[in-house]
Amino acid sequence: MPLMNPLNPWPLESSNPLIAVLVSGGIDSLVAAHLLKQSGADVTAIHFLTGYEPEDRAGRLEKLFTQMDIPVFIFDCRTVFQSNVVDYFTAAYLRGETPNPCMVCNSRIKFGACMDYARSLGADAVATGHYCRTTKDPDGVRLWKGADPAKEQSYFLAFLSQDQLGRARFPLERMTKDQVRAHAARHGLVPIESKESQDVCFIRGEECADFIEAQVPAIPGPGPIEDMTGRLIGTHSGLHRFTVGQRRGINCPAEQPYYVAALDMARNCLKVGFRQDLFVPVCRVAQVNWIPDRPKGSMNVSVKIRYNQTEVPARLTALGETDAVVEFVTPQFAVAPGQGAVFYDGDAVLGGGIIRAE
Repeated sequence: MPLMNPLNPWPLESSNPLIAVLVSGGIDSLVAAHLLKQSGADVTAIHFLTGYEPEDRAGRLEKLFTQMDIPVFIFDCRTVFQSNVVDYFTAAYLRGETPNPCMVCNSRIKFGACMDYARSLGADAVATGHYCRTTKDPDGVRLWKGADPAKEQSYFLAFLSQDQLGRARFPLERMTKDQVRAHAARHGLVPIESKESQDVCFIRGEECADFIEAQVPAIPGPGPIEDMTGRLIGTHSGLHRFTVGQRRGINCPAEQPYYVAALDMARNCLKVGFRQDLFVPVCRVAQVNWIPDRPKGSMNVSVKIRYNQTEVPARLTALGETDAVVEFVTPQFAVAPGQGAVFYDGDAVLGGGIIRAE
């Protein structure tokens, strides 16, 4: 009889499965590894190098997990991380988009390259410290919100394939952040990273625009600023310094504040409007990953168009296999091309894709 993982109850391939935990040095992955160890699972830890972490992190992690009797493997992921995440991030900005690199990192790196590496070590599954959960039924593997509304992270995993979700394990699925901290304190688990992980882990101590300039030296410079009527009202310092909905840095006095409405990359032109000009009733979503399958026809859903936003009610219509149209019940402010749009039916994730400009 195949062995069941007590932290995710469906059979793994091996009769004695090895679970690889991706560890960063933070409290979440530390507690995830400890919970798996407590459950009796055969656990190993993987720390992947991006080229943007502190030089001493790998050594400190090896020491920490050795004390827990968990072997640590260091996976050099720098080249694939640069090409799949950092280059994707900078290219999106140069297209006038606002990317979410974490969503791409999860599908291509953590549950892509790292999962392949884990399987080369003999692991049947990869665990992380994400706050979400999965279940399996005859239709496939489903992704659900985590138990902690304040830390819920299913949004970031909406691009995972069925195979990736089937091999994913989330030991923190029914825990809150406070419970994770309490577990760490109770068992004397001290993370080497005390700060919460940030949205863009590879940008540390500098502005996003400065990072992009370092990655792409021949970046377009200043250009015109136009209002919604096409009237020239100023000069911007570089389109890579702006995103839809941004107010800071426009520096064009008016009777009310201007916000970025669009980025015209072909003309190197920044389009701005007043706040009321930036509400849209509908958006198009491309490269949709359905979980587990594409819905038939239209359906009422809630949708999240950026991670730090509360879901809003909408009507979702699938177009073909990987495109969709979202009609908001109430027009939404600053729907930014390049951001991830994730669809929910209650706590279940139906899928997610990339917002495209109309």
